[in-house]
Amino acid sequence: MNSSKTTARWAGFHYLMYFVTTIAANEFGRFVFVDATVTVHQMQTHVLEFRIGLLLSLASVVFFLLAAWYLYRLLKPVNKDLALLLLLSNLGGFSIWCLSLLNLAVGQQLLSGADYLKIFQSDQLRALAMVFVNLRRDSAAIAQIPFGIWLLPLGYLVLKSGFLPKILGLLLIADGVGLLIYVTQVVVWPGYGAFTVPFLAVSFVAEASLTLWLLIVGAVEPRPVPVVAH
Repeated sequence: MNSSKTTARWAGFHYLMYFVTTIAANEFGRFVFVDATVTVHQMQTHVLEFRIGLLLSLASVVFFLLAAWYLYRLLKPVNKDLALLLLLSNLGGFSIWCLSLLNLAVGQQLLSGADYLKIFQSDQLRALAMVFVNLRRDSAAIAQIPFGIWLLPLGYLVLKSGFLPKILGLLLIADGVGLLIYVTQVVVWPGYGAFTVPFLAVSFVAEASLTLWLLIVGAVEPRPVPVVAH
């Protein structure tokens, strides 16, 4: 059980670092939940801060993958196949997220003022940068498909584990369903972002609660079933 507690706390630590680096990435890069014009302005006027934001965003998704690895180790005894599914789903989201960040790197390159770009007008370069920023937004939304899927086996395994609270499992399953609804809204009804605000709130509560539980409490040893004397 001590080994399970240690694994759970490592999972919680990496999940916490994912939250911290994600928030910091947005503060430096200004490319999460903001209008594309804000991101392009940051690319042009705060080059170093924007690059730090990119680096932090890469770090955040690495921490997220490491959290998934420790959760895989923790929950593998419950169901090995579902634990592998959650790990592979997270890896799929990791890959798409990293590729999405290339769009931001291209956008900043277009605004870098390099000599070979002088054949374009500044307005043209800015418009192209906006295209790549929007591509990053859409590809980041697509990454939520595997990130949403990974929450479903994760929630089920937490629910069945016996050493983590069942309420966390239910919240994580709701989180996974909510993320898939969010992707549908972004792709089909991009102008109705307010519709998914409640789902994003559930997502934050579910994953923040899991993080704090893993980090502070860890895995709790199941209570033995009392034997009734006849």
